[in-house]
Amino acid sequence: MASSTFIKSIILFMLVLVSLCQAQKSASKPKALLLPVSKDPSTVQYITRLNFGTPSVPKTLVVDLGGRYTWIDCAKGYKSSTYKPGFCGSAPCSLAKSDGCSKCLSAPKPGCTTKNSTCDLNPENTVTGHVDFGELAMDKISLQSTDGSKPGPLNSVSDFIFSCATDRLVIDFARGAKGMLGLGRNPVGLPTQLASAFGGGFHRKFAICLPSKPKTNGVIFFGDSPYIFHQIDNKSMNIDVSSLPRLAYTKLYINPVSTAGAYRKGEQSTKYFVGVNSILVDRKPIRINSTLLSINNRGFGGVKISTVSPYTVLESSIYNAVVKAFDEALFANWNESRVKPVKPFKDCYTATVRTPLGVAVPDLAFVFENNVKWDIYGANSMVEISRDVHCLGFLDGGSNPRTSIVIGAHQLEDNLLQFDLAASKLAFTETLLWEGIECSNFKF
Repeated sequence: MASSTFIKSIILFMLVLVSLCQAQKSASKPKALLLPVSKDPSTVQYITRLNFGTPSVPKTLVVDLGGRYTWIDCAKGYKSSTYKPGFCGSAPCSLAKSDGCSKCLSAPKPGCTTKNSTCDLNPENTVTGHVDFGELAMDKISLQSTDGSKPGPLNSVSDFIFSCATDRLVIDFARGAKGMLGLGRNPVGLPTQLASAFGGGFHRKFAICLPSKPKTNGVIFFGDSPYIFHQIDNKSMNIDVSSLPRLAYTKLYINPVSTAGAYRKGEQSTKYFVGVNSILVDRKPIRINSTLLSINNRGFGGVKISTVSPYTVLESSIYNAVVKAFDEALFANWNESRVKPVKPFKDCYTATVRTPLGVAVPDLAFVFENNVKWDIYGANSMVEISRDVHCLGFLDGGSNPRTSIVIGAHQLEDNLLQFDLAASKLAFTETLLWEGIECSNFKF
């Protein structure tokens, strides 16, 4: 009898041990991670904080959806015992498609290593278009895990590849920002590095939900996760946005020619392009030159999505057609009038009637393949200047821009967009205001 009890105790102990090991294994390999993202009111940039180095220090970064890689200013105050330079000929340099090699002649420090030649990257400030030289660097980063409803424990990635830039590149950024978070579709973009670090169950996808209000946090999810938000007026009512019936899908395209400020010959763009077939204003198609919506063999044309461009930018003929149709529909259905332009906008109105989806104005829509539509309502089409004056949040990009349409951050606010890199597919919700949700309703 005693022997039987002892055996049962051993079995129970082993089961507990296996359970603990599985729990530790699960904790060390999360299925999803997250970062908070907030809107800077003075620059209209989106910023996040990512923990770097040992000891771990949070760095404020501007979110660049299509950025080739993450870069930070290492010139002042970057100290870490786990920092490593990328030496020429190493695997990280090859993975990052390094732009060359160099030696630094000053005292050794992060961003400047004298022992051997280190490989270079060309970090770009995509807000200003400035490009500089920077050392390829590796260090530990830490992000919070998530079950989709709340943040969980921190998880670390060793030897995260980024570029150590100089303070010359930190121009016109939100206050406190020291670099850019690169989410582009390449081997050293953050989404791909996280998927590589955590392996099998961590999928190569991410989702962004940009908040519309300053001093609130939206969220960026990495990996495969439900996206659970509470309603604006009912914090006990939780909705999994990933299960909404209105979630729509369209294909992501690759521009075969890089759109970066500096790049290698033959390098593809890391930006996220989508296939727009037509544009609707007040549910009616407008007449535009359809060849502008395709990417030509020189990499010009097409439609990309950007978090760095604060507002949607349209090639001039497309812009003029949109504004003409918008004015005709607005003045035919609402008692509104044009007012003096407010920079950077040309088209401002006395839009005064409010709805749960923003001020009452004609709807706009981008129409993708298979007649999949992304409807844009007043909250995302108009920018509030004062209570009684709103401007159309679309800008004239000139007659020969590199990209015909750049869908900007204002049009993305309070919409959830999921980028599936493995399947080359975009899922989007349109505005979450339909469900009484804002992107700031995630429970941090």
